Amino acid sequence: MKTHDGDKMKKAANPDPNLESGEYHAPWEKSFERILTPFEEFIHRQTTSGILLMGMAVLALVLANGPLASAYQQIAHTQISLNIGGWALEMTLHHWINDGLMALFFFVVGLELKRELLVGELANPRHAVLPIAAAIGGMVVPALVYFAVNPQGGAASGWGIPMATDIAFAVGVLALLASRVPKALITFLVALAIVDDLGAVMVIAVFYTDSIALGPLAASGGLFTLLLVFNLGGIRNPIPYFIVAVLMWYALQHSGVHATLAGILGALSVPAKPKYDPVRFSEHVKKLMSRFDASHQPGKSIMTNTELRAVVQALENGVHSVEAPLQRLEHIWHMPVAYLVIPIFALANAGIPLSVDTLAENLSHPVTLGVLLGLVVGKFLGITGASWLVLKLGVAQLPKDTRLTQIAGVSLLAGIGFTMSIFVAELAFGGREDLLLVAKTGILAASLVAGVAGFIWLYLTSPPLETES
Repeated sequence: MKTHDGDKMKKAANPDPNLESGEYHAPWEKSFERILTPFEEFIHRQTTSGILLMGMAVLALVLANGPLASAYQQIAHTQISLNIGGWALEMTLHHWINDGLMALFFFVVGLELKRELLVGELANPRHAVLPIAAAIGGMVVPALVYFAVNPQGGAASGWGIPMATDIAFAVGVLALLASRVPKALITFLVALAIVDDLGAVMVIAVFYTDSIALGPLAASGGLFTLLLVFNLGGIRNPIPYFIVAVLMWYALQHSGVHATLAGILGALSVPAKPKYDPVRFSEHVKKLMSRFDASHQPGKSIMTNTELRAVVQALENGVHSVEAPLQRLEHIWHMPVAYLVIPIFALANAGIPLSVDTLAENLSHPVTLGVLLGLVVGKFLGITGASWLVLKLGVAQLPKDTRLTQIAGVSLLAGIGFTMSIFVAELAFGGREDLLLVAKTGILAASLVAGVAGFIWLYLTSPPLETES
């Protein structure tokens, strides 16, 4: 009876069934119940982003080929201007997405690249040789394959399209085989794709710049130098970096170099050292927890306990100080970029008109064939061949528990170009809608073929992993 009465009193005191043992569980919120490593969190988000990307690509195709096709095109070409006094910046919605929002995508790419170079797979020279060599082979061979099909004319400028790999799609497909492939294989694909992204950025900066305006370019260089001064001066607050990076984006917008490169440059300037080391942080937290326990008043809400709120705020500040700004910004921005920026880009760019009458003609177009063969065949030959070569020379080693046949399967998945390939296609054929259409057709076809072929290859060559009992 006493137990029953106690339960009744507890229910009366805590009428909300979500409140148990002093812990309130709101829907979707159990912050401390699952601890993910940064890499596990990265893979989870890439997988979800890949699924979302696929859905948005399908939606874009439906909109572009249905009764809303004209509205879809009109919205994409709507002029949007930003006016402050006599100053104005005007672009179409399509350009705001490709030049503005995608700068955030390149910012996250830059953060990932810097992390990989400092503490990731690319930080160890012995481990870095294989993904770097594979990425180089996976860029050079596809470009050569495309150029062999389109050696001259306006179509030849699309050689950079099949060089790219869509990390979200590729990792998403590989994650479906998590019970069969070793974790080190996923790490290899991530490192390869990041090096691939760096190569794509260099190609965009060097080969897809029509004309250079030296004044704005010099201003961009000065602003980047200022960002480096912030870093060397120990500034960890992200706001000054953000303001200068936006100004650098505007300067690049008028320089002739693609403005999204401001994202990469801004990311490379972000500090990678935290304010506190782990020992100092641990001492700081212990002192604050002592104050927290001493300030706690049972039954009193934290909203009315000034001392308790101050301690909690100090704890939050300490947590931020033990994280490197690079790490914290990557954590903050990865979700909006993966779940918002890239899907919006896919919605705005993947919508191509498909007609039964012209589909066969489009698929047989040299640009379509160049992109398709470059992404599927070129990536396979380039990545597998380069990997085999550096392994044969003894300058690299296979990731733990992996085989060359699995590297070959990953090379097929790397043929999923999508986001970066479409981005490069927009630059290569910006003034040629006919070539842009067939290039996007090739990208979509290649991504489908590469994804399915890579999945089947890895499924057949990778028996289920033995689980620890």
